[in-house]
Amino acid sequence: MFKQRKLKERRIAVLAADGFEKVELTVPVKALRAAGAEVDVVSLRKGRIRGVNLHEPASRVSVDYTLADAAVEDYDGLLIPGGLMNPDLLRQSAEARQFVREFDAAGKPIATLCHGPWLLASAGLTEGRNMTSWPGVRDDLVNAGATWLDAAVVRDGNWLTSRGPQDMSAFVKSLIPFFAGEGEQGRSRVVALTSAPQREAPPELPLKAMKWLPRPSFRAAAVIGALLAVYLARGRPKAPVRGLGSRRLLRLA
Repeated sequence: MFKQRKLKERRIAVLAADGFEKVELTVPVKALRAAGAEVDVVSLRKGRIRGVNLHEPASRVSVDYTLADAAVEDYDGLLIPGGLMNPDLLRQSAEARQFVREFDAAGKPIATLCHGPWLLASAGLTEGRNMTSWPGVRDDLVNAGATWLDAAVVRDGNWLTSRGPQDMSAFVKSLIPFFAGEGEQGRSRVVALTSAPQREAPPELPLKAMKWLPRPSFRAAAVIGALLAVYLARGRPKAPVRGLGSRRLLRLA
């Protein structure tokens, strides 16, 4: 499929944080590299970030550059995977919001799926755009001015969006020519005056995912408890020092 190596000499940034949906990063990245692209993982911190499979922790990937060290002019395209925690962390980062704004201002291709479009909405870029996402994000995008389409893949100018893992095959098939600059150069050929309606019920797989997961091990529970204790200890405000008794205690300490 990628024998022609259409993306040779193209460099793609993958913007992700802890909690990215593993399949939404690893599958597109594998396809991009098979097509000849150089791919860098850009994140909020150095080291290795943790992926997830639905709600279950998955393997980590290495970060190539932090946002502080990455420059938009060094890349030909941007991929933003989804997951719940990943885009929620990114949308709260001023650096991440500015990173996607600069990509869009330069007209460079941006591809995202699932909950990834949250970042585009928080960056103030979705007004007047045709796009799709995980159906649960539909209202957020509509309220941010987008026209939401219930389709496997939606292309609108320099944006390519998809609903999630269930549409991975269609997304990857569209991703390579999209980053290669093939096809439409202007706005999407899809003419949508109104958004698709809200779903009537959530999908069964994520709805029942927690039911199928095993009980946490004692080790996992202990680690989570220790981290929570450290967090609470650091975040607890110090009591004011009052009276001679308090000053005497401070001197003794």
